[in-house]
Amino acid sequence: MAQISGLVAAKESPNPFDYCDIVTSTTHKSLRGPRGGIIFYRRGLKPKKQSMNLNHCESNIQYDFEEKINFSVFPSLQGGPHNNHIAALAIALKQAASPEYKLYMRQVKKNAKALASALISRNCKLIIGKVYEKVCEMCHITVNKVAIFSENGVISPGGVRIGSPAMTSRGCLEPEFETMAEFLYRAAQIASAAQREHGKLQKEPLKSIYHCKEIADLRNQVEAFATQFAMPAFDM
Repeated sequence: MAQISGLVAAKESPNPFDYCDIVTSTTHKSLRGPRGGIIFYRRGLKPKKQSMNLNHCESNIQYDFEEKINFSVFPSLQGGPHNNHIAALAIALKQAASPEYKLYMRQVKKNAKALASALISRNCKLIIGKVYEKVCEMCHITVNKVAIFSENGVISPGGVRIGSPAMTSRGCLEPEFETMAEFLYRAAQIASAAQREHGKLQKEPLKSIYHCKEIADLRNQVEAFATQFAMPAFDM
């Protein structure tokens, strides 16, 4: 549940724990904690199955995940823990249990819907995600290239992942996400034009468009927009 763990914590999404014996997640992304992973697993007695076999008794069968998972994590796959990381995760999980976090996740959903609607209204089309990611980076916009359905996206993935939690944490609401949609759309236009001119845009052509007027103008507007919103913990 990596992408939706924050929604699950805030009860804004169906709960996988109702159906699964093992659930994995990242601790960052929508959960808004330190970068890492977490594994949940069932302990104790397994529930009795409804069965007509009167000779088969399962009342004393225990789940056996704990030892196997713990051994797989350490020492098999992972080294010793870092105390600062444990402290950061504890704070994130405490925040996730608060009423304020539930309101935050509701706003994340509203902002995601606003962003999606604004992009759809502009008839956005998928381009090569690798190129679009780099053009956005030049404009100080962070997205993540990702493969899309029915393609071999290892070399040139065809899409990007766009999230709303980070900018929601900085105080942005639906109107601000509509502005971000316009930035993303303009970056897509720049990437499409550059791609038509340079083909698949190898490293050198990408460098050559860094100082073009369209990118410089968009970069300045993104900076002016972003500086209106405080970065969490920067006032400490």
